[in-house]
Amino acid sequence: MGLEPRSLHKSSPCVHKFVASIRARRQLGCTYCISVGAVELRIAWNCVFRSAGTYPGTYSPGALTGGCDRRYWCVRTRVRRGVAVPTGVLLHRETELAELARAVAGAAAGRSAVVLVRGARGTGKSALLRAALARLPEGAVVLRARCHDNERDFPYGVVRQLFDPFMRMTTDPAPAPQFPGETPREFPATALGGDLPDALGRALPAGSENTGNGRERVLNDLFHAARSLTARTPVVMAVDDLHLADEESRQWFSYLARRLDGLPVALLASTADEAADPLAAELAALRHARTLTPGPLCDSCVAERVAEEFDAPVDPELAAVCHDLSRGNPLVVEELTARLAAARINPGSPDLDTVLRIGAGTLADTTLSWLRQSHPRAAELLTGLAVLGTGADLATAALLTGQGELLADEAREALHRTDLIEPGPPETFRHELVRTAVLARTDPRVLVALHERAAALLARLGAPAARTAEHLMSSGTTGLDWAVPVLRTAARDAAADGHWDDAARYLQRALADAADPELVRSLTRQLGTVELHRDVAAAARCAAGLAATPDPAERARLLRPFAGPVLALSAAGAAAVPFAEAAAALAATPGPPAELLLPLAAQAALTGRRTALRPALAALRAEPAEPAGTALLGALAALAAAGGQPRTAVRLAGRCVRRVSPAEAGTEVLGAAMAYAWTGRLDEAAAWAGRAVRSAQRWNHRGELALALLARSDIAHRQGRPDAALADAEQAAELARQIRAEDLAGAAQALAVRARLRRGLPVDAAALAGVELPAEAHPLLRAVLLEARGLVAAHRGDHQQALRLFLECGHQLAARGVADPACVPWRAHAAQAYQALGEHAAARTIAADPLPGGDARPRPVEERGGPAIGTRDAGPVRLTPSERRVTELVLQGLSNLEVAERLCLSKRTVDTHLGRIYRKLAIKGRPELGAAVKAL
Repeated sequence: MGLEPRSLHKSSPCVHKFVASIRARRQLGCTYCISVGAVELRIAWNCVFRSAGTYPGTYSPGALTGGCDRRYWCVRTRVRRGVAVPTGVLLHRETELAELARAVAGAAAGRSAVVLVRGARGTGKSALLRAALARLPEGAVVLRARCHDNERDFPYGVVRQLFDPFMRMTTDPAPAPQFPGETPREFPATALGGDLPDALGRALPAGSENTGNGRERVLNDLFHAARSLTARTPVVMAVDDLHLADEESRQWFSYLARRLDGLPVALLASTADEAADPLAAELAALRHARTLTPGPLCDSCVAERVAEEFDAPVDPELAAVCHDLSRGNPLVVEELTARLAAARINPGSPDLDTVLRIGAGTLADTTLSWLRQSHPRAAELLTGLAVLGTGADLATAALLTGQGELLADEAREALHRTDLIEPGPPETFRHELVRTAVLARTDPRVLVALHERAAALLARLGAPAARTAEHLMSSGTTGLDWAVPVLRTAARDAAADGHWDDAARYLQRALADAADPELVRSLTRQLGTVELHRDVAAAARCAAGLAATPDPAERARLLRPFAGPVLALSAAGAAAVPFAEAAAALAATPGPPAELLLPLAAQAALTGRRTALRPALAALRAEPAEPAGTALLGALAALAAAGGQPRTAVRLAGRCVRRVSPAEAGTEVLGAAMAYAWTGRLDEAAAWAGRAVRSAQRWNHRGELALALLARSDIAHRQGRPDAALADAEQAAELARQIRAEDLAGAAQALAVRARLRRGLPVDAAALAGVELPAEAHPLLRAVLLEARGLVAAHRGDHQQALRLFLECGHQLAARGVADPACVPWRAHAAQAYQALGEHAAARTIAADPLPGGDARPRPVEERGGPAIGTRDAGPVRLTPSERRVTELVLQGLSNLEVAERLCLSKRTVDTHLGRIYRKLAIKGRPELGAAVKAL
């Protein structure tokens, strides 16, 4: 098929340039080498030849990328709707095609040749043979055969395929042609001199004829039959997959190849790349033999093929993934591109996850299927390598699959030929998707058994505990004695590296294997300490389960690792009772150990319970150097500050921080830091909170870091640094969500809203409204959330709702004994809400009440916002605004407790007010109060 100027559009200069390039580099037959680099040439190519009705080749935009300098098309066309469409393409095969062309041309010139095409499956060996046969000279006799593994038991089955077209099996007489061999399909058996039918007839029975001299006569007769075909025309014999031929045919092929001198015969054969194939080695040693080994396609050729399949430009990442998955194997490329096209992958912007999934399936259905068929031991070795995972090698995989060194070496060579693994060392998978595909094609029951064997093998070989544990995780419950220690060691190592999720997985599996009750309690304790860093609620459940231990000392020892402010604040309701009961039970025993009693008493104190506090203080006085006393002193300092005892709080906080080094301070000093903050010593509070943050960061303790950031955010807000407060609050919220501490996350979100409001930034009120803390949540956390909601309501102008929230905040704090307004400044917020509502007297009353730890200094009249209550009837006796407010409620018939609830005060404060009122009015009780007030 030629390219004539009359078929071209003369008005297109680029077309002439393109065609001139093709004609200059045209090869024999229908093979062309096209190497052009202008994008408009593809347009011209399609335009010209579609209009001319011919299509001598194909062009793909992959040539625009430069890349490979060996792009070859062996194209055979068929007409579809007036357009010739290519049906076969060979890329990257110029050298091989040239060698085959020389062999065929040599046969036409009377020279013999043997060409052996060797390579792995899918490399295009059969396509090369078809391309060579398409170039045969006119009149050449072609003998073809294709071998199959199922036909290996048929003696001379390949020989029969070769000569079958020339054997007259009918008895009908037919006139012989004038020139024997004129047409191969009409070539009579008489042209073979009668040798072929007789030889094949003798080859049929299985007996003594097939050994010794009998077989030699068969081979000799077949040779003469083949030689008789060369009397008038050259002969080309093409055998596909010679390595699968029956033994008799392989022997005849060798016999014939060694006797071709001077005969116009070209023997073309494809065979697998088997190093141990004796026939391939024997043929390769012949003087007139050539061995061709087609290499993989380069990345540019793969990109070219993918672009041709989609008929559109291809994203470079998609082309790279296709080349990486296929390793340049043409058949895998064809299958992969076909599946990608069927899945409607967008070549310009592909979903690479989908591409990788399709690629894994393609590998499983092509290369791995071939491997299982031809090399089952290599497939077993590959499965063992896939099961062992990262860091494994083929030597260990051979031990796992029970293969000795000889079998393993043979399987290793087969794997290297498939290009599925790196040559190493270490010999690993070329792509993780190969491992995925191997595991996907393996029976799950086989995988479970292999994982169990792998765990036992790695444990004996002294592999890292984490590797062994991963295999135990993939196997069924074993009940093996050695499994639990391995899992515990792996969990300990994972926890040391901060991999809390892995540590929890290992310990949960160990609990499934454990049977001894003491071992179960020990594993539960270890699991609970891990859960503190990933799921606080789960840690609380573990602690509750261990609290059922009857022995007080053993119970305290099991609960000791859980003691800390993280569990106390984020799971207050679930964690309070077990620790309080354990502390009380331990304190009731004679001589309780201080190292157990002190942390339990501190934990109970942080949850608002003073259980076993006196025995704990006595134990601290007896052993002042006990490290566990630091947490107790910090908790007591916070309790004193919240209860309105600033001097005691400062003294206890000082004792707490003096017991630790600033570089080693952890969450045990957070109580002291908050005591400093609530008593107005903000610089000291910020310093110790910052040290707690750095300690938690250093040890990668997410729960402790979240709590320390929460404290530092609150302190920064008090210092007037909203930017720092906002950053710490947002980070604390994220960490709290990671450990599933919803209480801490809600409080952190509330602090972030408070900081944003101070900075004048927009806030998400809906998100804050969706935060719901349980009733048993820590009162400080609930108070912070109520305060933030009140601030949001006031910001949007709903002062009535804001006042309700601020009063509810104060009521809940008072109910839990938090009397210091410095903890949560709800009074100041409520006073502002009263002022906005026009209730100035109520605003002055709720803001002026001097509580312990508050500012009781009198303010100027201009700062009070209006005239003082009682100034109209000024007399020798004057009540303060707070006292008059209490008096008014008492005269309404409310009890002291009801007055305290109405004013969000403690009952003790109301009692104090009434005592002052009675003394000022010189009365003894309520019955005289009404008359005394009227006399003012």
